[in-house]
Amino acid sequence: MKKTLLLPLAVLLIIFGCEHKPLIEGLWLVKSVKVGEEDRTPNARWIRFNSDLTQESGNGRFQHSYGTWKLNGQSHELSVENSNGLEDLNPPFKVMIDKNKMVWERTEEGQDINMTLVRASRLPETYGDKILGLWHLERATGQGNYFEPSTNNETKSYLFFRWDKRFVIASEKGSIHGIYNVHGHHPEVELVPYGEPFERTFWNIQFEANEITLTLLNTDGIVARKFKRIHKFPDQ
Repeated sequence: MKKTLLLPLAVLLIIFGCEHKPLIEGLWLVKSVKVGEEDRTPNARWIRFNSDLTQESGNGRFQHSYGTWKLNGQSHELSVENSNGLEDLNPPFKVMIDKNKMVWERTEEGQDINMTLVRASRLPETYGDKILGLWHLERATGQGNYFEPSTNNETKSYLFFRWDKRFVIASEKGSIHGIYNVHGHHPEVELVPYGEPFERTFWNIQFEANEITLTLLNTDGIVARKFKRIHKFPDQ
């Protein structure tokens, strides 16, 4: 009789001990991050939990972290360690999983942290992913660097955002090269040209279907540049 009772008990323990593992495995997107009452949601952040207890994470198509994970099924506590990152000195996250939604909570330096993640089937795109490629100048409004104001869409002016974080501008002002940085939380890009006479500038990015509009920040007037995606360089 004792042997008969032990078998169902063992099965229940196996099921209970493993039920949390398949629930968390897979790709998750970070939908919101709250630090106290402040919204600090990063752009297109994701994490993938693998069945071998390894994990990797990144933003958009760029994976920048990797390591291991451990979930305590009884206390619902999740520990995530990055092999190429800094040691996490904070307590584990308390985790709640409801089908395709997951919530992480803990306290860091006296502030409550609340993260909401949703299950996904593919990687998201960051603002930096979306602006990659070659863009033809369609319209320039206001005086500013790089392009003269014009409504002539026959211009051969273009802006090329390369994968290696370098940009190339061809316009009536000549050829300009430099590096660019896309904000991790907002649709903004910083252009840092090489050499004189151009200074670095910050632009808001407005996305439309195969079009972007860059609007200069920190200026009194309206300076905007509208571009359309193309797939070969205009004849020079």
